[in-house]
Amino acid sequence: MRKKHGKLEMVSKKTFFAFPSSPRSSNSLPLEVQGLQKPFQEWKTSQWMVPFHVAGAVLAHLPASRALQQRLFALLLSCDGLRSLTRIHAQIIVNGLADKNFILAKLLSFYISSGSLSFALKVFENIGTPSTAVWNQLIRGHGDSPMPHRAVELYEKMVAAGAGPGPDEYTYSYLLSACVRSGGLFRVGEQLHGRVLRNGYCSNVCIRTILVRLYDLHGGDDGITSGRKVFDEMGDRNVMLWNTLLAGYVRRGDIDTAWRVFHKMPEKNVVSWTTVISGCAKNGNCRKALSLFSKMQMAGVELDQVALIAVLSACAELGDLRLGKWIHSYVVEKFCAKNQPVLVSLNNAVIHMYASCGLIDRAYEVFRLMPRRSTVSWTTMITGFAKQGLAEEALATFHLMLSLGKEDEKPDEVTFLGVLGACSHGGLVDEGRNLFKSMKQSWGIDPRIEHFGSMVDLLSRSGHLDEAHKLIQSMPMEPNDVVWGALLGGCRIHKKPELASLVARKLVHELSPDIAAGYLSMLSDIYAIAKRWKEVADIRQMMAEIGVRKPAGRSWVQVNGMVHEFVAGDWTNKHSSLIYDVLGVLIQQLKQESEHLNFEDMFFSALE
Repeated sequence: MRKKHGKLEMVSKKTFFAFPSSPRSSNSLPLEVQGLQKPFQEWKTSQWMVPFHVAGAVLAHLPASRALQQRLFALLLSCDGLRSLTRIHAQIIVNGLADKNFILAKLLSFYISSGSLSFALKVFENIGTPSTAVWNQLIRGHGDSPMPHRAVELYEKMVAAGAGPGPDEYTYSYLLSACVRSGGLFRVGEQLHGRVLRNGYCSNVCIRTILVRLYDLHGGDDGITSGRKVFDEMGDRNVMLWNTLLAGYVRRGDIDTAWRVFHKMPEKNVVSWTTVISGCAKNGNCRKALSLFSKMQMAGVELDQVALIAVLSACAELGDLRLGKWIHSYVVEKFCAKNQPVLVSLNNAVIHMYASCGLIDRAYEVFRLMPRRSTVSWTTMITGFAKQGLAEEALATFHLMLSLGKEDEKPDEVTFLGVLGACSHGGLVDEGRNLFKSMKQSWGIDPRIEHFGSMVDLLSRSGHLDEAHKLIQSMPMEPNDVVWGALLGGCRIHKKPELASLVARKLVHELSPDIAAGYLSMLSDIYAIAKRWKEVADIRQMMAEIGVRKPAGRSWVQVNGMVHEFVAGDWTNKHSSLIYDVLGVLIQQLKQESEHLNFEDMFFSALE
C-alpha cells in the first residue's frame, strides 16, 4: 500500500486474500489497512470478510478484481443505511477499486439517496470522467436538499467541464425543480426555460409541468398567466400537467377558472378531485366541496388520505357530523384496522372536525390515541377546548405539551393564539398576561397582530379596559378593526358608552361602510343598554345616511343528515313563519330564566 495525493491506494490484493479459506481478523491486516478503519466508524472487518470467504472458490477461477466488483456491487444493491454504505466504501478503497467508475457511480447514487451529499461529493471527485448521468445524480441530490442553489453551481461546473454530450432533459428537469424549491432562483429558472427551448426539450411533459409550477409559485401576479402560456403551448398534456395548472388557480383563489379547468380535463385522478374540493372548502364554498366529494365517490375514484383531509375541513366548517363520522370510520377500517400508517394531518383533521361539531370528548380520544403528534395536533386540541369554553383543559393540554419537551412538538404562533383565546373565554387574566410575555422571552416568537387582538379581547372581557386601550396604543403595528372591535365588545359588556363612542367613531372613519356597519350596530346596542335613546337614534340615522345595514347573522344546523342555513331577517324560507314563531317562544322562555339580558333588543336585531 502506498499513499498517493493524500489518499490511500491498494497496490496488492494478494496480501488481503492470502488465506481465502478462513476469515481474516482485523488484527491480521497490515497496519496500513487497519488505518482505514478510523474514518469509517468502527468498521468490523470480520463481518465483511465472511462474504468474501464464501466467494473464495470463485476466486480460483475468476480474476480477483472481477469477483470483488460483482460482490461489492451486490452488497451495494442490498445496502440498508449510511453505516453500511461507509463500510462498503472502505472495502472499495481497501481492495483498490477506487478507479472503477461503475461501482463509484452506484455508490454515489446510494449516498445521494441517503442524503449524504458530502460523501457523494467525495466519491464524485474520484470518478475520472463523470458522465452526464453522474452529473445529473449529483444535481438532483442537491436540488432536493435544503441548499438547492448548489444544484445550479454544479450545473455551471458541468457546462464548464464539457462533460460528455452535455446537459440533457433530465438535467434541466432537476435544475428547474431546484428553482421551484427556492424562490430566489426564479430568474435562473427563466433562463433555464430559454435553454430548454433552444435545446429542443420543450415537448417534455415533465419539464413543462415543472415550468408551470415555477411560474405559478414564484412568478408574481402574472405568474399563473405565464404558466398558462406554457400549458397552452403543450400539445400532449398528461393528467399531472393538468393538475399543476388546476392547483395554480386554486392556490390563487380563482375557483371559477379552476372549475372550468377541472371540467375540461380529459382525465381526472384523485389529485384532481382533491385539489378542487380543497379549493372550494378553503374559499368558503363548503357545500360545493361536499357535493364534489359525493360525485367523486360516484365516479369510483379511490379515496386517499389527502382527499379525506380536504373533505373533513368542509365538514368542520358546516358542522356536518354525519359525514365526518363516516370518514372517521372509513379511516379506521381502511387504514388503522390493517395497521397502515395514518397521516398525522389526517388525524388532526378528524380532531378539528369533532371539536367543531361540539364532540370534544371524541376529539380528545382521537388525540390521545395518536401514535405520533405534531405541533398542529396539540394546537388543534388546545383550540378545540378553547372554543368549547374549556379553558382549564386547554391550558392543561398546553402545559402537558411543554412538559414533554419534544423538539418537533414545540408551541408556535398558532398555539399561543389558542391558549390566549382559552384565557379570554375563561377570564384567566394573569395566566394570559404571563403567556403573552413568554412568547418573546421564552420562545422567541414576536407577537403578531392576532396575538395583540386576543390579549385586548381578554383584558376587555375582564373589565380591564384602560389596560386594553394602552396595549393597543403600544402596539408595534397599526391596530386593525378586529383589535378595536375587541375593545368595543368590552365596552358593551361593561357598559362604557364614552370609550365605546370614541372607538366606534374611529372605526367608522377608517373602514368601508359595509364593515363599519357591524361596529355602529354594536355602538347602538351599547347606547340602548344605557337607555340613551337619542344616541341610538343618531346612530341609526348615521347608518341610514351612509346606506348600510347591520350584517346579517348566519347559523347552520344539521337535521336528519341535511345541513340547514339560517340568515337573520330572511323570509325566503318556506317555513319562515314557523321559524320566527318558535324563535319568539324560545326568547320568552329564556326571558323567564334571566332578567339580566336584553331579549327585546336581541329579538329586534334578529328581525333586522
